[in-house]
Amino acid sequence: MTESVSTIAALLEAGDGDYPAISAPGGVPLTYGALRSLVADTIKSLRARGIQPNDRVAYVLDNGPEAATTFLSVAAGGTAAPLNPAYRADEYEFYLSDLGAKLLIVAQGKASSSVEVAAKLGVPVARLVAHPERGAGTFSLEFDDAERASSSASGDFANPDDVALVLHTSGTTSRPKIVPLTQRNVCASARNVSQTLALTPDDRNLSIMPLFHIHGLIASLLAPLSAGAEVSCSPGFNALKFFGWMAEVKPTWYTAVPTMHQAILARAPKNADVVAESRLRFIRSSSSALPPTVIAELERVFRAPVVEAYGMTEAAHQMASNPLPPRARKPGTVGPNAGPEVRIVDDRWNTVPRGMTGEIVIRGENVTRGYENNPAANDTAFFDGWFRTGDQGTMDDDGYVSITGRLKEIINRGGEKISPREVDEIIMEHPAVHQCVTFGMPHEMLGEEVAAAIVLKEGVACDDRELRQFASVRLADFKVPKKILILKEIPVGATGKLQRIGLAQKLGLG
Repeated sequence: MTESVSTIAALLEAGDGDYPAISAPGGVPLTYGALRSLVADTIKSLRARGIQPNDRVAYVLDNGPEAATTFLSVAAGGTAAPLNPAYRADEYEFYLSDLGAKLLIVAQGKASSSVEVAAKLGVPVARLVAHPERGAGTFSLEFDDAERASSSASGDFANPDDVALVLHTSGTTSRPKIVPLTQRNVCASARNVSQTLALTPDDRNLSIMPLFHIHGLIASLLAPLSAGAEVSCSPGFNALKFFGWMAEVKPTWYTAVPTMHQAILARAPKNADVVAESRLRFIRSSSSALPPTVIAELERVFRAPVVEAYGMTEAAHQMASNPLPPRARKPGTVGPNAGPEVRIVDDRWNTVPRGMTGEIVIRGENVTRGYENNPAANDTAFFDGWFRTGDQGTMDDDGYVSITGRLKEIINRGGEKISPREVDEIIMEHPAVHQCVTFGMPHEMLGEEVAAAIVLKEGVACDDRELRQFASVRLADFKVPKKILILKEIPVGATGKLQRIGLAQKLGLG
């Protein structure tokens, strides 16, 4: 994709018309030509119902090819607002109201409380009817209301500065904020990912990330399409089915969050034949830190480089990334900037010396222009074109960025500041540990105390005392977790990310 491509409609011109664009395990591929026709037909259908550029079209769809093609079709002509199918009615009411949705799309025959909420709010509903026999992700829309559509509606595409996608921040500690991302934002980020990974039409991505999340939408969908490559859309991550999909799809790469990589590694020994025949060119990880021990194991098992990247919604995903060989990959870092400018600054926005800790700030074509209807948040987060990520980190002499933690997640133990990631990485070196999440728990005298949730490797025994002793040899006493919980699994968010904020309360330590 060239730098002049700044709309999703133009981005989809990258692929050869007869070449597969969207596929699905066990399905018939959808060619680029057919995808472009589907997008144009859908926009014409939406225009006939009065949907214009920048009008919000919410949709509630399970992961799979229809979620991918719905996003592409809606975002190319209006504003896509994907919602998590796991939401409850109260959540749908908040998000549909907050977004000012003009339409809700749901799958025909699939029950969802969002339909009743839409009726309550007066939001029209369209049913998505899938036609997989015509190609993965092919669909038509049937509208619930009896209004006659305009037969003279045009099917014009959105312009570069129209909003293509709106997502809410996670809102773990405050009201979720709306992040509007323009056509230009998402296309720039897709281009950045594609260039980082040197994607070509010969690549095939196995998409396992949720397609209501920025990581899935940009890295696993838009980036490969911008290179004319193929995307095989799974029904969502399933560690039990992953290797079957790998054997069938024969992907050249996949992107995932650390919890997914760890689940894949846990099942790799039982799927040695599939692993042996893997044609993975690389593995990508983003959205949260991948422990260096896991990077080493993934590279050993799959005989492919692991590329750890750094992304967030406000940047339309990618900000920095470790490069592919022959350039150096530095485990424990997220690599140099990979698209936008990246700086480490102090609390007065002065750039700090290399190796010093500060806040990570970014600016670039992929970065949102600001939160919607939230001047207070914008005053805090933006300065002179720069965006505050809320992450603390350092930059080395080669420009590689290391994240030491979320500023909100840093544990303040009686004035001693502790990076949870530092503790994670030490404990993950214990041979019995599969996962570790360090977090702050309330303490009457100190304010916060260090705690950790641990998942052990299958068939391995270890207790909290042994783990504390192991950590105490490598960490200062005040950093050693005073409470270690050994669990069968650690609670994760909707996108599979481990969430430190609120974990103490979830685990009964709050």
